[in-house]
Formats: sequence, structure tokens, C-alpha cells
Amino acid sequence: MATDPITEVVATQNQTVATVPSPSVNQTVAQVPSFAATQTVAPTGHVTVPINHGEKSEKFNGLNFKRWQQKILFYLTTLNLARFLTEDALKLKQGEGDIQAVNAVEAWKHSDFLCRNYVMNILADSLYNVYSTMKTAKELWESLDRKYKTEDAGAKKFIVGRFLDYSCRGDGFK
Repeated sequence: MATDPITEVVATQNQTVATVPSPSVNQTVAQVPSFAATQTVAPTGHVTVPINHGEKSEKFNGLNFKRWQQKILFYLTTLNLARFLTEDALKLKQGEGDIQAVNAVEAWKHSDFLCRNYVMNILADSLYNVYSTMKTAKELWESLDRKYKTEDAGAKKFIVGRFLDYSCRGDGFK
């Protein structure tokens, strides 16, 4: 049994919609995954199939950064947005104005906007206000990484130091 190719994928905050061609406007042929709630036929002769990306991670409040970071990295990978956490912004070179280059830069900016806002929306309100000034997903990701990986490392060193102190003395924490 042949499956129809996906011709368009559109990501929204709650779902991604994949569009596959249909033989006619009145006939629905796409195989709909069991987790998809609905399907609709667009007037262009395509079937729109919602794709659920699973549950979003809990809001990050400053604790357990490494675990939260891994969950978000996986979530953004499923949306094909993870690369915007590490890539520098595309820029037009001096005098470059052809339509393909302009479209590539605009597409990059749009995807970076989506990535940045997915991360921002999974921050607690108090952190959202602090990091809302970040212009790109990479800048936001690096800033969070710098702040909270350092804090996690410091907390772990403190705990290990206390444990070693406890072990050496043998009389408990003081």
C-alpha cells in the first residue's frame, strides 16, 4: 500500500499540521495517525492531518536545568528547530539581493522566531521577563546555559563537599 507524500508541514504552538495530496477534493485518502483528533479537506484538494508532538515539558523555574534542557532539546528536535539553538543568524552579504537569498534569510528568521518562542513559553513567568530581551534562540539558549549550568555545578560541588565532610568525620552533618 503506497502512502501519499507530505507536501507541507506547518507548526503551530499546539500542533503541527501535515498536508498530503488527495485524489480529489471530495475524497479523503490520507492515513490519519491514531492520535490525530480530526482531519479536514482543504479546497485545494489536500488533506490536512494534525500531528501531535506529545506533551510539552513543565515550565522551567530555575531548578533541574540539565533535565529540563534535555527535554526541550528533544522537543525542538521533533519540530526540526534544534539547530537554531547553535547556529548564527543568516545575513545577506553586501550587495546580495536576489530573491532566493532574501527568502532564505526570511525563512531562517521565521524558524528562529519559532524556536526562541517555544523556549520562552516553557519558562516560568519570572524567568520569561528576564530573558524576553534575547533576540535569537541561540542567544537565549547560551544565556540560560551559562547561568544555570554554572549554578548546577556549584550546587553539586557543595553537596559533594558536604558528603565528603560527613564521610570523613563519621559524625553527621554540622
